[in-house]
Amino acid sequence: MAALMAAEVAEGWDQSLRLGARQAPWLRQWRPLRIIKVLAAAGGETRFVGGCVRNALIGWHDSDIDLATTLPPEAVRGALEAAGLNVVPTGIEHGTVTAVLAHQPFEITTLRRDIETDGRRAVVAFTTDWREDAARRDFTINAMSADLDGRLFDYFGGIEDARTGRIRFVGAAIERIGEDYLRILRYFRFHAWYGQGATDPATLAVIRDTVDGLDRLAVERITHEVLRLLSARQPAEAWAGMASTGAAARVIGHDGDLPVLTRLEAIDSGVRDTHAALRRLAALCPPGDASAAGDRLRLSRKQSAHLAGIDAAIAGAHGVRDTDQARRLAYRYGPAVAADALLIARARGAKAPGRRLVRQWQPPSFPLRGTDALALGVPRGPDLGRVLGAVEDWWVAGDFQADRQSCLVELRRQVGTVGGTTDPA
Repeated sequence: MAALMAAEVAEGWDQSLRLGARQAPWLRQWRPLRIIKVLAAAGGETRFVGGCVRNALIGWHDSDIDLATTLPPEAVRGALEAAGLNVVPTGIEHGTVTAVLAHQPFEITTLRRDIETDGRRAVVAFTTDWREDAARRDFTINAMSADLDGRLFDYFGGIEDARTGRIRFVGAAIERIGEDYLRILRYFRFHAWYGQGATDPATLAVIRDTVDGLDRLAVERITHEVLRLLSARQPAEAWAGMASTGAAARVIGHDGDLPVLTRLEAIDSGVRDTHAALRRLAALCPPGDASAAGDRLRLSRKQSAHLAGIDAAIAGAHGVRDTDQARRLAYRYGPAVAADALLIARARGAKAPGRRLVRQWQPPSFPLRGTDALALGVPRGPDLGRVLGAVEDWWVAGDFQADRQSCLVELRRQVGTVGGTTDPA
């Protein structure tokens, strides 16, 4: 393998290393082939790059298909439009256009080299040198490319790193991080998704020395990486590395409760849903403090509401002992929030049964409305809310079994406690 890697570094690829259509189905998909043939007719060499190549090597097939080419961006745009393809200049000043074929987008980026970097963004020049372009990428596993025949071009040992789960910067880590401090978080995110074992001590030492650079980044970029990291099946090992370097405290204000995250990782490993990252974020925070981390990350209104719901539900989740209590928690806070609160409570040592049932349960609608109380003479204002709230609590305590007529009977009883009149019927 060492001799093979030396050949790859020297020549860029080895004839014996090819991706097949079974590994890389995009090699036979008409959409990217159409783009590559159009650009070839215009005089450009185009290859598959980045995540689709990396994921094909490890048996994953759920990555976007990105392309790189030797043609300058205006030539790419002109050739594609002349061929009748829909083109969006998504980042043409940085060399990227997006072609859309049959509603599927494909990013096509001209080969680049860095002229100037400041830790946040780069000034680039276009090139036709594939190795030069690969050298500016962050990790070896992201610096590979493949041509239409499936031949792999690997200048920095990415094949071996992908197969062994090693996340390694291209060249010197200090240089790659200095070009863009977001690569600190990208290192941990890629380790969570693709790494095996503990994070590399030498890399952690470099990150520890450069972690202040995170303060220079836009919060939105940080949040994107943190949520993607926490969406991985097993993020705890990567988060431990973040905590040891000070990166965790930079992004959420503290190191995070790693033991709770580790236990949650084991508990919810089979639970795949859109709230996984938010659930892990809440688990890292002290009880009731998840909203503060969400504010720091400037989450969306919907995401912030979910964290606030977990903050509100978590105390009740710790007290849940049976499925009836779990359903009541779900009725009050919603099934998604209640299910997350129950998982976190279990990770913190509570018994908290009923999570699976809660996720599938559809809360019933309370049979009464404000007009029912108004019809009995209850005035608008605090009394109206208290009366309806008392009946609803009674209905919930009865496991939602009482029908509308039974609730109306209870409403009449409650109306008497606030001095209202009763319905003669």
